[in-house]
Amino acid sequence: MLSLTNLAAWADGIMPVDTFTVEVYYRQGSARIDSAYQDNRNKLDSLLGVLHKLSSDSTLRLDRFSIMSGASPEGSTSLNRNLSKRRSQSIGNYLRRRIPSQASIITETHAGIDWDNLRTKVAQSDMPCKEKEEVLSILDNTPEWVIKNGIVVDSRKKQLMDLHRGNSWRYMEKHFFPLLRRSLVEVQYVSLLPAAGTEQVSEPDAEQTDTVEMPQPLTPVPASKMEAEDSRMISEPQQQPPFYMAVKTNLLYDALLVPNAGVEFYLGKGFSASGSWMYAWWKKNRRHRYWRIYGGELAIRKYFCRPEGGSPLSGHHLGVYGQILTYDFETGGRGYMGGKPGGTLWEKMNYTAGLEYGYSLPIARRLNIDFVIGLGYWGGTYYEYLPMDNHYVWQATKQRHWFGPTKAEISLVWLLGRGNHNLKKGGKK
Repeated sequence: MLSLTNLAAWADGIMPVDTFTVEVYYRQGSARIDSAYQDNRNKLDSLLGVLHKLSSDSTLRLDRFSIMSGASPEGSTSLNRNLSKRRSQSIGNYLRRRIPSQASIITETHAGIDWDNLRTKVAQSDMPCKEKEEVLSILDNTPEWVIKNGIVVDSRKKQLMDLHRGNSWRYMEKHFFPLLRRSLVEVQYVSLLPAAGTEQVSEPDAEQTDTVEMPQPLTPVPASKMEAEDSRMISEPQQQPPFYMAVKTNLLYDALLVPNAGVEFYLGKGFSASGSWMYAWWKKNRRHRYWRIYGGELAIRKYFCRPEGGSPLSGHHLGVYGQILTYDFETGGRGYMGGKPGGTLWEKMNYTAGLEYGYSLPIARRLNIDFVIGLGYWGGTYYEYLPMDNHYVWQATKQRHWFGPTKAEISLVWLLGRGNHNLKKGGKK
């Protein structure tokens, strides 16, 4: 298969291929080709450029040129069957006008509702695991129409729409259905050159071999004029991809008068990366009371089994984390200082590393509560001292080697970004 990113390499003779495909997308309920939608303009220009290359290269022969179009499940079955047929006709007519020499080889088919493509999208997605299994079970085991005694009693679409009070359907409507409204153009060609590794009979001269160029889009009518003659083209901005992040604070640290904040970014496929920082510097010299701590953490998480209607940063998660910190705790008696006295965080800091488990619970459209416990190793140097006569008398220097709980969080999480929200629990339905 040749993707659009490989077209330039193929055109330069670097990559031998036998097929390539292009997907053209449509707006809901429409069979009109919109060059401003979903990068259609660049896709069509690249397709025409490669077809021009195939048509003008005597060493290649077009063998198959097919168009298959589909639709998303909204609307009736007959409407979607007709819509997918008109989409194939639309892209077919578009290509015949621009490459008349290949018009006779173009074949058009249509799938109506593209259930197979929907199943692929669901299986590859990060839907909540239980919900994904239920959707796949319906797609695999429920006929499009369930008929008893000549009467329709149930359908695949109805079961999907009823699943989890419609939340599963709304999720697919947002994330998957736009990808079903497409025409898949596939071109297969045959190379007339000898197979790789066989000896060539003759070598072209230098002038002939120095004429390979990137194919230019074959558009007998300029792009501006093409848009003018097709009044159905609409210039609208492309849809922006979703972006998921969160800002959070650990309420346990806040309760201990240790201000803190963190950020988390969703990386895709259930993975996220996060970082946080804490800083407290409270003291009363006359009473020899110190409450000082500062440091930070980096963590990688994997989310799974997202709750119904939850954002991608919701549900169970496992992760690894590392922390560095320094501290000075003393309440009028013996004091404990982690790190070099008078030094910075980087001078003999304490450190921890471990594994964490947690659950991020949706409580509102843009709010979660994240419960986390971590087990691991805590190491580093710490000092014991006594406050005496306005001085701090050193008592002992010790090395900490602790295996056990090293992390605890009950964090308030603000969900930020495009599409990063919960579908229920007080939010928008």
